[in-house]
Amino acid sequence: MTSLAARTPVLVGVAAVSQRSEDPAEGLEPAALMAQALEAAADDAGSRQLLRDADAILVPRGFWDYTDPGRLVSDRVGAGRARTLLAEIGVLQTSLFGHAGRAIQQGEAEVVLVTGGETKYRSLRAQKTGGVAATTSQPYGTPGQVLRPAAEIMHPLEVARDLMMPVRQYAVMESALRFAEKVEVAEHRRRLAELWAGFNRVAVENPDAWFRQPVSVDTLEAPSADNPMLAFPYTRLHNSRWNVDQAAGLVFCSLEHARAMGIPEDRLVFPRAVAESNHMVPLIERRVLHRSPGFAAAGRAALEGAGLERDEISHLELYSCFPAAVRIQALELGISESRPLTVTGGMTFAGGPLNNFVLQAAVKLAQVLRGDPGGHGLLDAVSGMMTKQGVSLWSSVPGQAEFVYADVSEQVAGETATVPVVQDVSGEARVAGYTVIHGIAGPERGVAYCDLPDGSRSLAETRDPDWLALLERSEHCGAEVRLVGDGSMLPA
Repeated sequence: MTSLAARTPVLVGVAAVSQRSEDPAEGLEPAALMAQALEAAADDAGSRQLLRDADAILVPRGFWDYTDPGRLVSDRVGAGRARTLLAEIGVLQTSLFGHAGRAIQQGEAEVVLVTGGETKYRSLRAQKTGGVAATTSQPYGTPGQVLRPAAEIMHPLEVARDLMMPVRQYAVMESALRFAEKVEVAEHRRRLAELWAGFNRVAVENPDAWFRQPVSVDTLEAPSADNPMLAFPYTRLHNSRWNVDQAAGLVFCSLEHARAMGIPEDRLVFPRAVAESNHMVPLIERRVLHRSPGFAAAGRAALEGAGLERDEISHLELYSCFPAAVRIQALELGISESRPLTVTGGMTFAGGPLNNFVLQAAVKLAQVLRGDPGGHGLLDAVSGMMTKQGVSLWSSVPGQAEFVYADVSEQVAGETATVPVVQDVSGEARVAGYTVIHGIAGPERGVAYCDLPDGSRSLAETRDPDWLALLERSEHCGAEVRLVGDGSMLPA
């Protein structure tokens, strides 16, 4: 490694921490849990001096209401001189890796801390027990930098039709993907169960996973009282598990600083490339509901930047908020679903803290790469409803090319076909994607994204119980329906 540039960014310390206290008063608040994770990451690197040397601390927004979480955390770990950055919801979590690597590469920072954490399990326990889950009040404070998304994640019509919950829109994508694959409804449900059972098996062996109990394919396939249907074909066990108390800490620095600290070079993990698309199109406006040009473009850019071929990637962590996210990523990246697609066990089982899972996954991927000299790993991120796409590549060895942080948004904008959206129209239409939304008592309404003959698209719904049952028994993507001007639909 003697020929490497001194400003090569390296990941030198990682740690994932969790807590599961039944008494909320005994649990740490999010800022404290993040501080614990960073201290453990510094210990992993061999010295807490790295925390005091930090020039910047980067934090993704969570459920908490801190105004400048980086300052709270940096004060706790002795990184008082660090600049703070807050990434709001809608910013890709992989963007933090890109910012860290670029700041080090360009000489703007010597040491960068990245951390995020949630204590939603603690808050839930407080609600159930009547206890108190106290947090530090921080009504004021402005981060040195705030990253914000450039546009809205959802279309106003999707909001008006009560499709804000991600499970509903991802279920629609899943239906469109099923139709494109020409798979029968029953077989499709079995395939989803088998895919998620594979993720569960990885989580069972992951000591940092939140839920490590084995779950059978049959349990994942069949709705039950413990695993109710939420939005067909997704049950609760197809969803990200966000009621967790988890935090991650990552310590990045320049290769020069790592050497000065005496960190063994076999402990270094190299961020090779981060590529992302920030082109935002609400689901209803996408002509093809089951594709993501952003992942295809970001994947190509990341591989090219890292100087790697897809077949050289031996470890994968595809963002796993829902099966459709995993399957669409695999489709666009040219990865077989038969391969192991996770090193953590995924967001249902490893735990899916709101806006922090990718950081948790980076910890595990780094640990895996340290045990695989010469190995390469891919870690993806999704923001919104497959709205923004991020791909990061990591290695246990450096490449010949320098670290690359690429934005392919402009290219993706030119490759993403869109449709105009209309509301409350009447006439014949064809279903592009749909789901059946369930409540406590069972199926409540079917919602369909419908294409009209003039090329526009609308949203329509039905509450007819017989039709709801039929929507779950047989394929209705591609079916003709009749839209009524009040936003409802009828069989053609």
